[in-house]
Amino acid sequence: MLKADRTAKILAHVTEAGSADVHALAELLGVSTATVRRDLQELHDQGLLHRTRGGAVTGTVNLELPLRHRHGKRQAEKRRIALAAERLVPEGAVVGLTGGTTTSELARVLAERGGVTIVTNAVNIAADLIVRPEIRLVVVGGLARSASYELVGPAAERMLSQYHLDVAFIGVDGLTAGEGCTTHDEMEAHTDRAFLRSAARCVVLADSSKVGLVTFAAICPLTDIHDLVTDDGLTGAQEKAVTGCGVRVLRA
Repeated sequence: MLKADRTAKILAHVTEAGSADVHALAELLGVSTATVRRDLQELHDQGLLHRTRGGAVTGTVNLELPLRHRHGKRQAEKRRIALAAERLVPEGAVVGLTGGTTTSELARVLAERGGVTIVTNAVNIAADLIVRPEIRLVVVGGLARSASYELVGPAAERMLSQYHLDVAFIGVDGLTAGEGCTTHDEMEAHTDRAFLRSAARCVVLADSSKVGLVTFAAICPLTDIHDLVTDDGLTGAQEKAVTGCGVRVLRA
């Protein structure tokens, strides 16, 4: 297993469980405990977790994992969500895409289809699409966030105010009926709102692990959203709370 894959699995495991010990991680990854200890120390030095005697803990509530460490997590669900979301895009539409692993998956689906204009502030999405002549690509500029590969801030918001989007798809870090859509970064939240203000239809892409979570910065109340595309992990009670805010729920 490559080191990048190993550290991504460690971060995903520790984030979901809240903590992990060296021996359990070694068994999970099929490597020696010495290798795990070295990986944990490096992740501790990067501020991504806290090293403890015999293991590690998250140390931060709702830790934001850098995008490179989120790739592959719940990938099957995200692919299904992207395929369901693609059906909401009319032929020839102008589509807004914020950054995130699920919106990146949708970008790949739309690239396979072609015939749309994509407006995005995510440099990884732009890099994937720039070689696709069947896609008209518009890249929104701004201050770069290394955690999400997004360009955010006042410059991005001014640029978005000049466009009219048929549909905007945003990724979120948390979604509840009471607190609405939330993310980890305040500037990112502002830029997400700019996408929504420019769009005729507003859609949230979020796997069910995000529903019920509240993170630092508010993006918008659920009443500003038309659709939530998620997976079958959503509970009946969660769906009822979301639809009670006037949001249509599509399960992939």
